Amino acid sequence: MIVIAHLSDVHLDGDRRAADRTRAVMEYLDALPHDLDAVLVSGDIADHGEDAEYEEAAKLLRSRHPLVVCPGNHDERAAFRRGLLGERSPAGAGATGPVDQVLRGDGFVLAVCDSSVPGEHHGFLEESTLVWLDGVLTDTPPGTPVLVAFHHPPVPLHTPYVDEIRQFGEERLAALVERHPHLTAFLCGHAHTAAATTFAGRPVLVAPGVVSTLRLPWEAPTGSSAHVHLDEPPAVAFHVIGDDGRLTTHYRVVVDRR
Repeated sequence: MIVIAHLSDVHLDGDRRAADRTRAVMEYLDALPHDLDAVLVSGDIADHGEDAEYEEAAKLLRSRHPLVVCPGNHDERAAFRRGLLGERSPAGAGATGPVDQVLRGDGFVLAVCDSSVPGEHHGFLEESTLVWLDGVLTDTPPGTPVLVAFHHPPVPLHTPYVDEIRQFGEERLAALVERHPHLTAFLCGHAHTAAATTFAGRPVLVAPGVVSTLRLPWEAPTGSSAHVHLDEPPAVAFHVIGDDGRLTTHYRVVVDRR
């Protein structure tokens, strides 16, 4: 059995609130009595893309489990590389190009794509990322499940505030999916709500937000522009691939008990 913990949207900004919520989730994961195969943090690590925020993130996101972190629309690629990947002096395209990463675990592959667009809030996979992802899938044996992660959902979630800045150009990704039947699911964040849908015949599993929870359109008072809950506790998803290859997702609310 493969178990991957998935959190998203910690939005560290130097304030104690975001840090405490992130710490509570990571302490919960580290205190689990069993080892996890991976911990995925799917974007919006820093709130302003500043070096100090990534320094804080590097401390708070330490884990005894294998960890992969990808950028979101609030992140800045060069600062992300310096603070979280340890690239001291990135330059040129190496500093500003997509931050694409792969974790090859025991019986699975986690391909993490950078869907951020520098200076914008919507998402888009650059051509170089699609070529890279195609190579990862091609190099993975057909019987090995591949989970593809990025920040922005590639489909609407019926939440207008998020749908306006979702991932676009998704038809190119759909064409790639057709060539790789062992692509098992897409994992993303950005929406600050636990959600599940489909894209190109695959599950799309959205992690809840750590820093806040999105108020769904039918939850908000009429005429209200308040679309964010700040008082809901943070939560985390667990994606489980059983010995039969079937994918199941569980969601857990995390309460800081200190």
